[in-house]
Amino acid sequence: MAWLFKQINTLTAHLIYWLIFVIGIFADLGTKSVIFNWLSSRENQTFSIINGFFQLVMVENRGAAWGIAADKKITLVVFSIIALIIVFGIFLCTRKSQLIVVIALSLFAAGICGNLYDRLFNDGRVRDFLDFSFFGRHFPAFNIADSMLTIAVALLIMATVFAPRPIED
Repeated sequence: MAWLFKQINTLTAHLIYWLIFVIGIFADLGTKSVIFNWLSSRENQTFSIINGFFQLVMVENRGAAWGIAADKKITLVVFSIIALIIVFGIFLCTRKSQLIVVIALSLFAAGICGNLYDRLFNDGRVRDFLDFSFFGRHFPAFNIADSMLTIAVALLIMATVFAPRPIED
């Protein structure tokens, strides 16, 4: 686990960042396209993976997480663009990068771009397809972009809480 907190040079940081960023966007948009195309041909537009626990569904979310700011397409697009600029800015302006932070920032950027693409080219709706229920409670459907955003937050929390502190003189 200590390897996640190592400082990496600028070239390595850029290679890792852009590789994860590009793979993340393709993974998100590709899975949305494949799953929605496949499910649209099914009678009830769902497919159970683990009965009562996990299924694939076709859901189009008009808002942000849990439907917040529903039908506020312009606001959500503007916030997404601002967030993307901030993430890119932090990455590009950081001189000494920890691997964990580079991974988190690349996941943030890919997740933002995946959902921003949907907002721009799917009439403001984000395509969600992963659907879970736990002990009779249903969790809102989500997608790969949402997963990347969640992992990014977890990594940044880890970087803040568990990063080795410099030894003071």
